[in-house]
Amino acid sequence: MSVYDERPWLALYGPGIPREIEPEHENMLAAFGEAAARDPDAIAIRYFDHPMTYRELETLTDALAAGLQDQGFGRGERLAVYLQNVPQFVIAMIATWKAGGIMVSVSPMLKHKELAAQLVDSGSTALITLESLWNTVGREVVPDTQVRTVITTSEVEFLDEVPDLLAGARRERDEDVLDLVTLLERFRGQAPDTPSLNGDDIAFLTYTSGTTGPSKGAMNTQRNVVFNAQVYRDWIGLGAGDVTFGVAPFFHITGLIGNLAAPLLSGMPIVMSYRFDPDVALELIERYGATFTVASITVFIALMNAPSAEERNIQKFTKIVSGGAPIAPATVEAYEEKFGAYIHNIYGLTETTSPSHCVPIGTRAPVDPDSGALSVGVPIFNTVVRVVDDDGNELAAGEVGEFVTSGPQVVSGYWEKPEESESAIPSGRLHTGDVGFMDEQGWFYLVDRKKDQINASGYKIWPRDVEDVLYANDAVREAAVVGVPDEYRGETVKAFVSLKPGQSVDEEALIAFCKERMAAYKYPRQIEFVEELPKTASGKILRRELRDRAISGTGA
Repeated sequence: MSVYDERPWLALYGPGIPREIEPEHENMLAAFGEAAARDPDAIAIRYFDHPMTYRELETLTDALAAGLQDQGFGRGERLAVYLQNVPQFVIAMIATWKAGGIMVSVSPMLKHKELAAQLVDSGSTALITLESLWNTVGREVVPDTQVRTVITTSEVEFLDEVPDLLAGARRERDEDVLDLVTLLERFRGQAPDTPSLNGDDIAFLTYTSGTTGPSKGAMNTQRNVVFNAQVYRDWIGLGAGDVTFGVAPFFHITGLIGNLAAPLLSGMPIVMSYRFDPDVALELIERYGATFTVASITVFIALMNAPSAEERNIQKFTKIVSGGAPIAPATVEAYEEKFGAYIHNIYGLTETTSPSHCVPIGTRAPVDPDSGALSVGVPIFNTVVRVVDDDGNELAAGEVGEFVTSGPQVVSGYWEKPEESESAIPSGRLHTGDVGFMDEQGWFYLVDRKKDQINASGYKIWPRDVEDVLYANDAVREAAVVGVPDEYRGETVKAFVSLKPGQSVDEEALIAFCKERMAAYKYPRQIEFVEELPKTASGKILRRELRDRAISGTGA
């Protein structure tokens, strides 16, 4: 029996956390329906100052589903949702399921070519989008796709007052497409013909970020979604009295499951603010007593450094988890010192429908004494994660290899890509492309992505090791490390760094800081200071973009 079959991490779950769970629902539509029936007058959504109850959300999603079916939208068809974090996103998601369809979550950052690629790849027949996105991007793309129905809406709908963050927003109605609010009013009170959904039906097509190649549509099933929504609820202890701050982009798997599916399963309110602004976020967290969120570490860094941070009381905001990017121990310590709350690490992928690992709430993640890396936690309920070598052989505790994940949250594959599905997920075991190790106690540590490893004079360097040291410097706000060509070493280490407001440090001093704290072959030979590091919409720093810019000489 291997060490992974013995599962030493089960001993770390802690009191009150079961080792296995059974999904309470077959699909998310049933889960939402139960929550809405339990307390229909409870608040489901707060969009800035505007509340929406579960009863109203049921009514609006019925109306949209009926409207979609009136347009010919049928079972198994795909509806692309091209929106920011607004109530219409949730309305579209639930209505898609009520109409028997599959929601395609599309990043609002996508431009013409990328949007066209996802619409064509998914075969979407309907599109719901912001008027601004339709007029600047969608209008030029849709005629060359199979989309039959276009519905537009505005970020200033479902508001009592327009907040400062949206002060420049304006209506850009296109009379040639359907208007969402008009459609909702037309079909209000009508019930859709909702087909029976089962656990194997696809809930979402969520496109991978494409940071290591062309994006692919992961097929997250209803069972995948229900399971991990329940994981968030049971693992973190969400329930009556909790309030979600929906900061992670809803189109991303973290936002979809952690900030939408989990609270909808639990009957919690979701606070929304269109897009992330740290001062606005702090104000809303304080005003509505938000207790929970899951977000990238860059969000928590921004909250710490926001101008209004000292003025806000966010003591209730304690059930906080961070995923999507490695976390430096120094950042966790700094946040706790600032706000009094400990950030619990979480790890997962689009293909694991959000979490596969988490640090149990109330537990502090250990730091590996050799690398200085903070543990990403232990595998969640019903999940086995093995560490394997390049030949697929299981490695002993402490040895570095690729994470291979099996569990109810792992997708069956990628949309209409059977060969790539079989390559990445043979026999239901997801080869993540992430490299790390498990210690003797069962804690897992993420080292880095396979493709990000730097080879300097034959020495293998993981960017994460260097970044963690940079974050330990008081002046550093964010850091990203890449390998760049070097005539002598083959590759050398270059760091891109942004500084905290009011702080200063020069390249020579920061290199010296690193040199004192790591092996001679690891420390950065070049440091470039930038105002902001490029990120995905989910907050993950784009190392590949930095590497390309460094190599091309265009800078950051």
